[in-house]
Amino acid sequence: MTDEDRENWALITTPAGEDWSGRARYAAAMYFYRKNEMSAEVLEIYRICSRIDHEDAVDALKAYRMGDAWIKKVEEKRAELSESSGIKG
Repeated sequence: MTDEDRENWALITTPAGEDWSGRARYAAAMYFYRKNEMSAEVLEIYRICSRIDHEDAVDALKAYRMGDAWIKKVEEKRAELSESSGIKG
């Protein structure tokens, strides 16, 4: 994984509720979309959620029952990041 990949994974897994977190997640979503790791439909959910800092796009994807492969990827990455930082939960 490149440094740019790591940076964008950190951004896209920014917790909901932090100031500007929706925009940070959308910026990272654009990165993954350009790498063909995310569909246009999933990117659109990130765009919609970009101005709503308290809304996690992954939760919206689950609610709309779309983007299962992306959801799995994000959940695996969140678990990996929390393990590497020593955070449980």
